[in-house]
Amino acid sequence: MNTDPIADYLTRVRNAIKANFRVVEIPASNIKKEITKILFEQGYILNYKFEDDVKYGVIKIALKYHPVTKQPAINKLIRVSKPGLRHYVGADNLPRVLNGLGIAVMSTSQGVMTDKKARKLNVGGEVICFIS
Repeated sequence: MNTDPIADYLTRVRNAIKANFRVVEIPASNIKKEITKILFEQGYILNYKFEDDVKYGVIKIALKYHPVTKQPAINKLIRVSKPGLRHYVGADNLPRVLNGLGIAVMSTSQGVMTDKKARKLNVGGEVICFIS
């Protein structure tokens, strides 16, 4: 049993990038699926696929690298809100990652979204992670 599945998700992606893997498999949950969709929409991963398994589903993520320099598209994955210490922000205090070049993934009352979308909708919530 894993006490922090989102941290496990981020660690698996981080380790796969350091090992220069093309595809990483992660046990699925609804919030992990939403984070994966955000990573794809923002251009941090090439593609993803949700597969159903007997016990639980699996998320297969195709990681993105620069074709010439082989540098990964994701430089940093930082878990902000942890099970022992949640980090909530209001609509007026939304974080900016690398002065707008990165994204903050947030769980709001209107679903999981980026900080930029939360700013447009004027909603606050729990800051899940920073991605740059």
